[in-house]
Parts: sequence; C-alpha cells; structure tokens
Amino acid sequence: MPWRNLQGGNNWEHLIQPLHPLLGREIVRYAELVNACYKAFDLDPTSKRYLNCKHGKSTMLRDVGMPSAGYKITKYIYATPDITIPTQFGTRSSRWIGYVAVSTDEASSRLSRRDILVSFRGTVTNTEWITNLMSSLTPARLDPHNLQPDVKVESGFLSLYTSDDSTCRFNSGSCRQQLLSEISRIVSKYKDEKEVGITLAGHSMGSSLALLLGYDIAELGLNNTKSGREVLITVYSYGGPRVGNWGFRTRCEELGVKVLRVVNVNDPVTKMPGVIFNEKLELPWISNCSCYAHVGVELALDFFKMKNPACVHDLDAYIGWLKCANKKKAKMEGVDIFRKVRDFFSSRFDDSLSVPWQY
Repeated sequence: MPWRNLQGGNNWEHLIQPLHPLLGREIVRYAELVNACYKAFDLDPTSKRYLNCKHGKSTMLRDVGMPSAGYKITKYIYATPDITIPTQFGTRSSRWIGYVAVSTDEASSRLSRRDILVSFRGTVTNTEWITNLMSSLTPARLDPHNLQPDVKVESGFLSLYTSDDSTCRFNSGSCRQQLLSEISRIVSKYKDEKEVGITLAGHSMGSSLALLLGYDIAELGLNNTKSGREVLITVYSYGGPRVGNWGFRTRCEELGVKVLRVVNVNDPVTKMPGVIFNEKLELPWISNCSCYAHVGVELALDFFKMKNPACVHDLDAYIGWLKCANKKKAKMEGVDIFRKVRDFFSSRFDDSLSVPWQY
C-alpha cells in the first residue's frame, strides 16, 4: 500500500471500517512512540530532572524499551502553562512535553519515506489540568500576514503552545518557537529526498498541541520546499479533545492537514470542550464561530471497565485494545486463507480421499 494512503492522503478512505491491518499497526506504532513520553517523564519531586525527561536524547527510546523504534531524537520540547500556581520552581515553570525525531535510513527505507516525527505526552501536572479547563475560544492568529479572525482555538491549548518561560535552563523560547525552528531545520536538511512526511502524534492534551502544530506549519507554509513540493502533514490524535471552532476545522481541511482521531466512545475527554455547543448542534441563531468542532476522520473504539473507569482515557488501554483488535483480525484472515486452501483441494479430489481439516 502506498505510504501516502496510510498517512491519510485519501483521508483513509476504505481503511477505517473495517480497520485495515496495516493502518492498525501504524496506529499502534505511533501510539507507542507517544507512550514513550509518559515512560520517560520524571515525576519524582526529589529528582534533579523533576518535570523533565529522565534520559538523554541519544538513549531515551532505548531506555524506555524501544531500541528498535527506528528514530533518532533531535530535540526535546518544553511547554509553559500560563497559570500562576506556586511550585518549588516558582509560579511558572516549563516542563518537558515531548520530542522531535527523524526516522533512520533503515526505517525510512521500510516506511518508504523520511518521517519527521513530533510526539507529545498528555496531561500530567495540576497546572496542565487547569490549562485544559480554560474553555473559551480565541482567534489563533498564528500567521501575522494572514490573521484569519474566524479561525479560533481553545485559549488554554493556545496558551500552552505559545507561552514562554525565560528561566528554563533546558530551552529558550515557547513550545511553538522550539518546534517551528526544529521542523524548519529538518525539512531543509532533507529537501532533496524524494519522499518526506511530517507526522505529529499526541495523547489527550498532547493531541491538541499536535493539531495546533500541524495547522501552524501548514498556515505558514513550512511544509513547502523551495522546489515547490508540499510535505504531507499527518496528525494521529489519541483520546483528543476538540481544539477549535468550525473556522479552524475548515481551515485545516483547506490546508490539507490530515487528522486521524482515535477515540474511545466512552472517553469523556473526547467530548470536550463544547459538550453542548459543538459540530452536532444545528441552531440558526448559533454562529459556527461560537461552536467547537472536531477535525479529521474518526476511528471509534469501544472499551470500558467498571472496576477502573480511568482506563477509558488511558493510552495503554487504547494500545491494548488496538493490539487485541489486530490479533483478532490476523487470526480471522488466517482462518479465511485456510478455508480457501481447504475448499480448493476439496473441490478437486474425491470425497473418499479427503483428509480431516482442522483449525
């Protein structure tokens, strides 16, 4: 299958229902690259790396159990919630939010492209939870030459994306500045390669940052090479909330940002913000500018455990369900192939010569 189809070039047409096994494996692969952020995030208040990554860039994927991931991390990314809550590091402090990576030569050959990956973790700290609850729409205005006043996004996510912490010892600039600078550098580095793609993946709050980044890159044209080639931007969103209004959704579609939303139908986070005022509301006196709207194609999962309701939003639960679904699909396809072989031979030999087929 052409890699562009797997990455949403045709909006995953005929690949979602039923879920194509190749796409299923890609969804799991990117989910595990996002999960690496959770495994590497240091939540020990006594650690010198508290709220940062436990490992160095060169060994992080290996240290979290993914030595064969096929990516080289080029930069760690930090974000600053614009919330004033006293901590041991002051009222505002940056924390590690994810990483930028590039596929190795070997992995690029397997993927049929050079994959520029940005992976974001989800909400962990108290200030990030409060940021998530800042549920008001505000104009994005990320392109100073094309302000697009009707394109609005959730204020908390935008704040996390654009706020800066000048005291952070690990980085300089906002989350946005760090990302745009690094992605521009990498796109320029690989401008002569025939096939290049940008993949942005995140869970929960991280999926919001991934979508904001995808829109930002496309709006600024940073995915366009000097030769006029457009690099495909794909967003894998796991348990992600709504990010913007109808104007934001429309603009993402116009810019060709491909978004695959992997959601558990029992996950409340995927229904926020805009529990009432969203894309499903059709009232003549309600402006589309005032309503939140999901972006992209949805892959709906359905898992729920009463013993642990928190699992409905847990990334490990998403990955577990997807792996189970892929195994069942592979088993059923194996049975179908076995039946075809059995029927082929049975139709060509006398019944007396038949053997007891078992599966």
